[in-house]
Amino acid sequence: MTDRKGPPSGLVIVDKPAEWTSHDVVGKLRRLAGTRRVGHAGTLDPMATGVLVIGVEKATRLLGHLALTEKGYDATIRLGQSTNTDDAEGEITATASAASVTEAEVRAGAAALTGAIRQVPPQVSAIKVDGRRAYTMARKGERVALEERPVTVHSFTITGIRREGDLLDVDASIACSSGTYIRALARDLGARLGTGGHLTYLRRTRVGPYDLSMARTIEQLEEKLDILPIGEAVAAVFPRREVDAEDARKVMHGGRLPAIGQGPGPVGVFAPDGTLLALVEERGKAAKPLAVFVP
Repeated sequence: MTDRKGPPSGLVIVDKPAEWTSHDVVGKLRRLAGTRRVGHAGTLDPMATGVLVIGVEKATRLLGHLALTEKGYDATIRLGQSTNTDDAEGEITATASAASVTEAEVRAGAAALTGAIRQVPPQVSAIKVDGRRAYTMARKGERVALEERPVTVHSFTITGIRREGDLLDVDASIACSSGTYIRALARDLGARLGTGGHLTYLRRTRVGPYDLSMARTIEQLEEKLDILPIGEAVAAVFPRREVDAEDARKVMHGGRLPAIGQGPGPVGVFAPDGTLLALVEERGKAAKPLAVFVP
């Protein structure tokens, strides 16, 4: 899939398998693409599966912007048990019967965690505290003081409830902002219902416009490395601005363009022949380059 110029710049939408870290997937794609310029947008925990967006070559410069977009998940939350990681990979730290919890109470609890909320990240997370990763401190038995953060849960829809003795397994589909921890939603739902809770299953179904229908398994990518061209990748996410040859030359040299009212956030700038030139952001009366892709 490579030529003497190296692999094309673009995105690979991976259906991450369970037990793989996001870094494992990056390592695999580096070997398949024949380049070290590979990165990912939005980490998935090893137990999670589903959409992981991988950038190859120049598209690695898109990833920081893609990580800010809305995400979708299918999850299963077990009520009646708490763990030290807020998921099934941790040790059970407390139990409380969920046998008497009603479906109406579960739905009300999910509704209370919908919208603009403040969320304390899990103890085992990649957030840095005084220069150290929270998960490193937590695994040494240190209790980490993490500050709550604003996140948005656009929808928290209960899709199924299954009872097993004192435990209650709750299936849900969730759409949320970047930075939302589904493990923390599981923990907080359990706390609201007085039972404790943790995540037992997580599958990411969407990152922005990139969904499972576009995702390829590792086995499929080994057979054929599908790379979504960088221009198509940008056009799928960001507003598009087409410029003439004169403005194209300005952008290619890092120059600013006049703002045309495309709002905050990145805008993809395309040359007359359709080539992606840059991402720009409008500030005041000017559109300032965030990343230039054509030298």
